[in-house]
Amino acid sequence: MARRTYVTARQERLGAELRKLREAAGLKGREAAALLGTDAGRLSQIESGVAGVSEETVRRLVAHYACTDPELIGALVTMATERTHGWWEAYRGKLPTAFLDLSELEYHATYYWDVSFLHIPGLLQTEEYARRILGHRVPELPVAELDLRVQHRLERRVILEGAQPTPYTAVIHEAALRIRVGDRASARSQLARIIELSEGNHLTVRIVPFDLDEFAGADSAMVYVGGVVPKLDTVVRDAPHGTAFIDSAAQLDCFRTLFHRMEAVSLDPKRSRDFIHKLAKEV
Repeated sequence: MARRTYVTARQERLGAELRKLREAAGLKGREAAALLGTDAGRLSQIESGVAGVSEETVRRLVAHYACTDPELIGALVTMATERTHGWWEAYRGKLPTAFLDLSELEYHATYYWDVSFLHIPGLLQTEEYARRILGHRVPELPVAELDLRVQHRLERRVILEGAQPTPYTAVIHEAALRIRVGDRASARSQLARIIELSEGNHLTVRIVPFDLDEFAGADSAMVYVGGVVPKLDTVVRDAPHGTAFIDSAAQLDCFRTLFHRMEAVSLDPKRSRDFIHKLAKEV
């Protein structure tokens, strides 16, 4: 297959998973390439996502790597052969690549966990809230780009509001509910939006209140996106210079533990909904 014009995070992930399997098998790149009947440069392009890979090649590689996990193999084959042209492609060349990669990741998610402490999670934001958050940067964005970013964020809601919504759990600290990024009316509208969404069967909202004793987990903000198999899970975190997509097995295990800790100390869904109702009356 020819070199790609651009490489998505999903394509990079496929290459990275093939590389992990090769390394676990104890093979060097040139050795694996020889088994495939190609050169090390070509294999490097596959493992970096720069070059596409066919189903046959994926199956030959995993066989050489002694991978016997049928679910993982099937997922890798799907990643290699699926040609999804999602709604986010309309933004290519207009918004940073990370925005599109996140949308594609969400599209393929089997479940979605969100932990937030200072802001309402993006998928739960009203248009006004999203505009204020996305517009609060230095230097200011041109109006046209800000409009695109807001529109993109609103379109991401499809995973919650579409015909087959993705199971979603948000753990939100009380601070995020109380910080007003707009006026009182917009704060009430945002709280009402969360209450409305939390009434859906596929969506769970849990609140971590201020009065919780011995809480030291405020650095645990994350988006955790479930893959078809656990090895293909991904954590998304904001980094100083952009968005970080985390997929190493050790780090995924740590973030799963952190999420379950946050979930354990949060209020249950009913008490959380009551908490938000009470707060909305105070605003």
